[in-house]
Amino acid sequence: MEARGRDAKSAVDEMVGFLESDFQINDLRLQELDSVIQDTTFTAEQVFFSMVNGLLVIDDNEVVTIFNPAAERILGLSAADVIGKKIFEVLPNSRLHVVLKTREAELGKKQVIGESVIITNRTPIVVDGKTRGAMAIFEDISALEQTVGELREVKELKERLHLVLESVEDGICVVNKEGEITYVNPAYIKIVGQDELIGKNVFNIAPEGVRCRVLKTGKPVLGEISQKANGVRIVANVNPIVVDGEVAGVVSTIKDLTEVRELMEKLNQITARAEYLEQELIRTKKPHEAFNKIIGSNSKLMESLAVAGKAADTSSTVMIRGESGTGKELVAEGIHYSSSRREGPFIRVNCAAIPGSLLESELFGHERGAFTGAIKRKLGKFELAHQGTIFLDEIGDMDKQMQVKLLRVIQERKFERVGGEETIAVDVRIIAATNRSLEEMVEEGSFREDLYYRLNVIPVFLPPLRDRRDDIPVLVDHFISKFNQSLGKSVKCLKAEALEVMSGYGWPGNVRELENVIERLVTLTDSHFVDIDELPGYLRRGDKDKEVFDDEVILSWEEYERQIITRALEKYGTYNRAGKVLGLTHKTIANKARKYGIEKKVHWEKGTR
Repeated sequence: MEARGRDAKSAVDEMVGFLESDFQINDLRLQELDSVIQDTTFTAEQVFFSMVNGLLVIDDNEVVTIFNPAAERILGLSAADVIGKKIFEVLPNSRLHVVLKTREAELGKKQVIGESVIITNRTPIVVDGKTRGAMAIFEDISALEQTVGELREVKELKERLHLVLESVEDGICVVNKEGEITYVNPAYIKIVGQDELIGKNVFNIAPEGVRCRVLKTGKPVLGEISQKANGVRIVANVNPIVVDGEVAGVVSTIKDLTEVRELMEKLNQITARAEYLEQELIRTKKPHEAFNKIIGSNSKLMESLAVAGKAADTSSTVMIRGESGTGKELVAEGIHYSSSRREGPFIRVNCAAIPGSLLESELFGHERGAFTGAIKRKLGKFELAHQGTIFLDEIGDMDKQMQVKLLRVIQERKFERVGGEETIAVDVRIIAATNRSLEEMVEEGSFREDLYYRLNVIPVFLPPLRDRRDDIPVLVDHFISKFNQSLGKSVKCLKAEALEVMSGYGWPGNVRELENVIERLVTLTDSHFVDIDELPGYLRRGDKDKEVFDDEVILSWEEYERQIITRALEKYGTYNRAGKVLGLTHKTIANKARKYGIEKKVHWEKGTR
């Protein structure tokens, strides 16, 4: 020991005396010291046990010495099972032994333990320069990780929605509950022609607008049409944004009506072109120029003509079905003149116009003296049609005796003249036609079933004029031109109102009735344009049936007959009573009713038929 300066010796002596004396601490001081140590230890333990974060401490032998309750909760281990054991025995993935050896702290390290995600700070414990252990303070951040993931998904969803809103062609505007515009997409800006809308208040710029109305009422408004300041007409759908029962704003979606009109115009053009091409296609389907006499391009008519055209390429028997006046004879001509028999004769026979007693002679001919008045041989229609076509119109009016003879001709292609013995073979193509329901006649027994199947090989159904109204303007023009030429007139056309009335009429007499009406109009008019006042009264009134004795037009006998029988049945209710009034038999009335289809159109009172 060395001392320098004044009184150095006395100082040294005093120090020596102190060092040589006993260090004695009284009991009071010792108790105070123990109390401090105990309090400090207790405080440290309370801190460790109260920590929200987990605390794990190992000594320099890698033995766990501290494992607080938070660590138990986070790691799912009890302190009793962990304290006193090597760290790698209880936590194989721990890195505390590494920190113990390297004496380098590891801060903010993320680690997955079981189903938990934790973040850990690992630090060495150094005392007097020596490593005495290591500790880890960690926190369960699983909930935070989940929240971060959800936030990321929300952000991605928001970005996707934003991209969608930015890409759609409809204009979109979002307004908060105070009326302030918080979002508009590019399409909205383009439609309204304004680009500085964000932050503006709709109660200031459009106080009477639909957005303000929805903000006030909370009720959506759909299909609202308005005009913007730039002159663009728009249609808007405005819906309220409702949160917890309160209106938190509105979303307005608008579309430019000008664009819609342009699209509609393009669609109309495309539709018109498609209809034109369809009509052109239908016209090209006409089977042969022999059918050119048939006026019209209605799809139903064209389908029938297509069947007729295919039938012309064969020698099969054809049955043409349709109401009176639909052009059955014209179709029969078309089949003949477009077939391989076109160079042969085309012979017409109206079975309804020839009495039954004379029909056999008309069809098969007779020898001289075969009956009274037969002063010379007569060739029948079948002979005249050899190597050609015979057209049997109104085949449903042929009696059953003649049906048997006709069936033999169809089956054998042979017949004998009335009063003759010579068997004559013929090469004839048969086309039949009727406006009656042969199927019903077969059921009733008035038409032979075997003959029906022989005739109905290739059926061709002609639509009535009421089912092809689109052909009426074309037919009107055709007949005007026809009668202009034959009557020396110069009528141009029907006025629009007159043509509309003609198109709306039912035309029970079909094309034949239309032709008669046009002939009357061309004959009587003094103008180049036929007005609605010049139409027959029953057309102007829109009656389904004409007045029987309308002095404005003369009808066909069949039409008068149809109307008289219809009225009689409507008034008297039964075939019997109507027949007595008209001086005809019950059977005649029944046959006429079936012929004209009256039984399907007239509902009379129940009675004996």
